[in-house]
Amino acid sequence: MGDRTGDRTIPESSQTATRFLLGDGGIPTATAETHDWLTRNGAEQRLEVARVPFSAMDRWSFQPEDGRLAHESGRFFSIEGLHVRTNFGWRRDWIQPIIVQPEIGFLGLIVKEFDGVLHVLAQAKAEPGNINAVQLSPTLQATRSNYTGVHRGSKVRFIEYFNGTRPSRILVDVLQSEQGAWFLRKRNRNMVVEVFDDLPEHPNFRWLTVAQLRAMLHHDNVVNMDLRTVLACVPTAVERDRADDVLARLPEGSFQARLLHSFIGAGTPANNMNSLLSWISDVRARREFVQRGRPLPDIERSGWIRRDDGIEHEEKKYFDVFGVTVATSDREVNSWMQPLLSPANNGLLALLVKDIGGTLHALVQLRTEAGGMDVAELAPTVHCQPDNYADAPEEFRPAYVDYVLNVPRSQVRYDAWHSEEGGRFYRNENRYMLIEVPADFDASAAPDHRWMTFDQITYLLGHSHYVNIHVRSIIACASAVYTRTAG
Repeated sequence: MGDRTGDRTIPESSQTATRFLLGDGGIPTATAETHDWLTRNGAEQRLEVARVPFSAMDRWSFQPEDGRLAHESGRFFSIEGLHVRTNFGWRRDWIQPIIVQPEIGFLGLIVKEFDGVLHVLAQAKAEPGNINAVQLSPTLQATRSNYTGVHRGSKVRFIEYFNGTRPSRILVDVLQSEQGAWFLRKRNRNMVVEVFDDLPEHPNFRWLTVAQLRAMLHHDNVVNMDLRTVLACVPTAVERDRADDVLARLPEGSFQARLLHSFIGAGTPANNMNSLLSWISDVRARREFVQRGRPLPDIERSGWIRRDDGIEHEEKKYFDVFGVTVATSDREVNSWMQPLLSPANNGLLALLVKDIGGTLHALVQLRTEAGGMDVAELAPTVHCQPDNYADAPEEFRPAYVDYVLNVPRSQVRYDAWHSEEGGRFYRNENRYMLIEVPADFDASAAPDHRWMTFDQITYLLGHSHYVNIHVRSIIACASAVYTRTAG
């Protein structure tokens, strides 16, 4: 597995997968202690967030040339207008506000072995948009503006292990997209690095086993979006001679065992990878998708209303944008102002799974979003804010949304509420579900959907621009299903 003394040799993905699946010693995992630590940390990290008018936002203003809402430094991010035209879906031509943040940030997780057990260094991080204020976050969660000191604050902790300043061993390194409905072509660098130094202790950071971290995903609004996406990018196809060791931990024939069987690449896929890649290329080539930046005042043509206290849609759908002032006791800077985007209603993100030929498959769709990078990415079976489609023609209601909303509890294998990125979105909460459908479930009426094994999905997660942020969250959540817990 390469030199373990601190070089940056990248191991085979199957070696990394095996270590993450077998590196916890197979010990059932309790979560109460981690919850207690988060609660104590939240009490110690003061976080005050208050809504303010745009005109009161220090160092932010609407720019005279195009009306965009931007910081005086020209960094961080801005709120701009975007015109989208497509030949797909219900709405095919519209203008909307969009977050423009072209810089690529770090989402990084440090791992280290203690007594032969792999641990991850999680951070208890407060964000202004978080529902619980403090959530479990990656070791490093920083924009370029943050880690280059544009905010004039303190140094970002542990970045030296991700930028090459200190020796570490790269296990995962891939650019991944963010929320395409609200960000314009936004990407972050998702990394997992192994360290060999003894790291300094800090009350906001805690070593957890991989199983402890995954078990926390059973709880609502505890593991933040950035940690979920990094965790999802860890490969899962184990070394062939270790597959039996991994599967032996779970009851034979159980859903957990069948799910893990699909993750580690032990099954037979209904569609081979070449056919899936051809399907993705075909959709991207055929689907018209044109993005054009527009002055922010042009959003009024599509029903958006801009006032000093915020931007909202006249139908009370989609999302609002407003300013906030933030004060905290434990960030690189202690106070600042910024815009936040607040969805008008909660989202539903459901992945239907089915046994095909003895292997569990997931039904994914190719979804186009306003700010997407490459026409379409793989998305969950159902990916929507249901209230936004209340008045949609029947033929344009999201496929399978009514099935999911009325599914018997006996088919639900995972069901939890998770927040999206609290640094840009205010109290954005989505319901994540994993639902097993019967053998006779017919998906042929939805041409934009395909069955994939979990191994095929995680293989594509080793590459950019294939799998959207919400599938990545569900992949992380699914790992909690096959993780043994003790309460």
